[in-house]
Amino acid sequence: MKNNTLTIIKKEFARFFGDRQLLFTTVIMPGLLIYIIYSLMGSGISKMITEGQNEVVTLRVENMPQSLAPMLSGIDSNLVLLEQPFTDEDISQLEDKELNTVLLRFPEGFDNIMAAPADPTALPNVEIYYNSVNNASSRVFMIVSNMLNNYGRPYTINVPQTEEQRFDQASDDSIGAMVWSKILPMLIIMMLFSGVMAIAPSAIAGEKERGTIATLLVTPMRRNELALGKIISLSCIALLSGISSFVGIALSLPKMVSGGDGMDISELGFHYTTNDYVVLLLVIFASVLIMASAVSLLSALAKDVKNAGTMVTPFMLVVMLAGLLPMFQNGASENLLVYLIPFYNSIEVMTAVFSHEMTWMPVIVTMASDVVYTAIAVWGLTRMFNSEKVMFAR
Repeated sequence: MKNNTLTIIKKEFARFFGDRQLLFTTVIMPGLLIYIIYSLMGSGISKMITEGQNEVVTLRVENMPQSLAPMLSGIDSNLVLLEQPFTDEDISQLEDKELNTVLLRFPEGFDNIMAAPADPTALPNVEIYYNSVNNASSRVFMIVSNMLNNYGRPYTINVPQTEEQRFDQASDDSIGAMVWSKILPMLIIMMLFSGVMAIAPSAIAGEKERGTIATLLVTPMRRNELALGKIISLSCIALLSGISSFVGIALSLPKMVSGGDGMDISELGFHYTTNDYVVLLLVIFASVLIMASAVSLLSALAKDVKNAGTMVTPFMLVVMLAGLLPMFQNGASENLLVYLIPFYNSIEVMTAVFSHEMTWMPVIVTMASDVVYTAIAVWGLTRMFNSEKVMFAR
């Protein structure tokens, strides 16, 4: 019995270690992908923090207390400190998320009030006006508020004196757009990929496994027509799956974000123009084309559906990583070269659409590059269909 057990162990070890693909996907790939993903995520977080730290911010202070002047002037090397009053109009201008400014207002005679308060129960209120969507403004707000909280004297910070008073000048629209631009691209791209994964491996690798691919290959049609037909049909079916999932998200978001209390989602910035939806649909279709093309190529190389699933796993993790990247960046990239990168270009365009920053040139570059990549995939799949070694490998 012992010899039989050792024989089985040796057989399984020989099968496993003799299969380079299985060895790579089981032993090497998990650690390699985790290292790559975590490294890129760390780089993205570091870049986001560094960009906010390197931006110059103006801090306008009204009624500057002499006791706090040295602390405020030394809190940040990229801070420009101005001692000047400001108006309600200045406060409203902070709604512009490109404006790197924080407004700080102390009560008149703050030092005297702190030294000898006329009414110990009436604490002086310090007002800090900022824009939470602007990373530099939000960063300075956190630094100043933490400094004041550690001052060790009894006073309040940002207590509204009226129902209309707001200290965060970011509009509901811009806050909502920032949230959606970080969440929805990842959800959409993952649902699209799930739709492709559900049908693409069986469409080619399944045909090879069942032996029906030979029947297709002997039919009177050119191989490039077969390849193009496979990719377009798979893309359309996957697109239907993606649209269905997207509609489900759009209908469920009001309940998800409001806890089911019927909040109007437009209050959270979820309203977009017809152009936005057209661009989103075009980019979704381009994304599905690329996904279907890539999975079709891998499926053509696989021996069966199970093998195709193993080969597609690294590709799935790459797509997941691309979907996560918007969470660690401030809006869509302005570098047009980024929009030549397959999959990631679609993520960037979606981010721009959901953050209300969409321009047409990145969309055009994305669509054109995806069409070129699809054409290359069709050519590659045609070559595979012409290869008996690939189509009838066992």
